[in-house]
Formats: sequence, structure tokens, C-alpha cells
Amino acid sequence: MECEGTYAKHLQGICTNDRDAIYWCFTDVLVKTDLAGRVLCRVAVADHHGDLCHHDGKVYVAVNLGKFNQPAGQADSWVYVYDADTLAEVARHRTPELVHGAGGIACDGERFVVVGGLPEGVYENYAYEYDASFTFQRRHVLESGYTFLGIQTATFAAEHWWFGCYGNPQMLLKVDRSFQLVDKWKFDGSLGLVGLADGRFLIGRGGKAGDNALTGRILPAVVDGAGRLQLQADGPDAR
Repeated sequence: MECEGTYAKHLQGICTNDRDAIYWCFTDVLVKTDLAGRVLCRVAVADHHGDLCHHDGKVYVAVNLGKFNQPAGQADSWVYVYDADTLAEVARHRTPELVHGAGGIACDGERFVVVGGLPEGVYENYAYEYDASFTFQRRHVLESGYTFLGIQTATFAAEHWWFGCYGNPQMLLKVDRSFQLVDKWKFDGSLGLVGLADGRFLIGRGGKAGDNALTGRILPAVVDGAGRLQLQADGPDAR
């Protein structure tokens, strides 16, 4: 399924209200579409809006107004909150704990987890836990090894946290409720990753229609017998 329109900057993440809408973040534009990809609402936002999640009628976006993947002190990390119907901004929460830049966010229904950048030479990732009012609770260390630029996307589904990472190849991390790494494998979920109530997943993909004309689309995925995500589509994207 294709998101209608083209965008100057690339897809950062996707989420859904599990009913009738999909939300897309293209770095400095937020988009709400129907399930066929037709645009219902589109708003300009600050650069850099990253991955996003939907919870209780609101869309939460990991935002960094500073630098990514640098030593502490150069990021300016936030979570911006938007009304899921109109995409009107309703709140902002500082998340200074994300010292390398906030880039991804997920919610398990009770708590939020925010993830983000990572400097070279750091061989673990971090997940920052917040309560429903965005009071910081704790930092979880993920024994993932180094992943290029940290973690880009996040979702909670099937009793696990799933984290999409850049790299060559791109990697997916699967983490249990206690933030112990369960699995890590080659899979591209770095531009969008969301679990659905029926057990399926949606995976974001980017494309290019011309100069400064980037696109987004969604592919379906399922959990295979080994507990790993597998695209349902055939072809070169199925990895």
C-alpha cells in the first residue's frame, strides 16, 4: 500500500489506530491516511520528527532538534504529541535522558519506551522508559552490540519489543518485557514497524519518484515459526 503524495525527506516511521487510519512521518511532515493510503490530513512539523506511535487517541513522535549520534550534550530530545483526528499539536515532553537524540517510540499500553541514536564505538543500545505522563522511570541496557546510528523504529507486539536498525544489512532486535535481548537478525524495519491487534505487522518502506520527491509504502509481515518477522510479499524486499 502506497502513501499518497511525495515528500522532500524520507520516511521515518508508521503507526495505526487499529481501526481506520495510518500515520506516517516524513521527517518534517506528518501525514494521516486511510487504509488505502489516501491522505486525510497533512501538517508540516519541525525537523527532525522520527518514529511515532498511537495511544489513546493521540500520536506520539520522537523528536530531536539537535544532533544525533554524538557525545552527550549535543542532542535536544523531545516527544511531541498530536491529536489523532486532526494532527493538531497538543503537548510536548522533554526527554533529556536521550543524550544521543530521540528517534523512535513505542507504547505497551501502560508505559512508553523511547530509543534513538548511538555514537560509534558503543556496543550496546539503550531504551528509556517513561510513564503515561512522561515522567522518566529508568534506562534499560540492550546487549545488542553496535548498530549503525542506534535504533530507528520501535513497536510493542506479541509480548515483545521490536526495534528496527539501520546498517548494511539492516537489523531487527527482538526484546522481551524485561528488556533482555531475545533475537537479532537481518530484517529491514528501519523505516517503519508496527504490530497490529490481529498479530500481523506493517513494515514501512521508502522510495524515490524524482529529485526531492520521496515516497512511502507499507508491506505486511507475520511472525514465523522461529519467532522472527517475515514479509508476506515476494521479491527483492522480502528479507
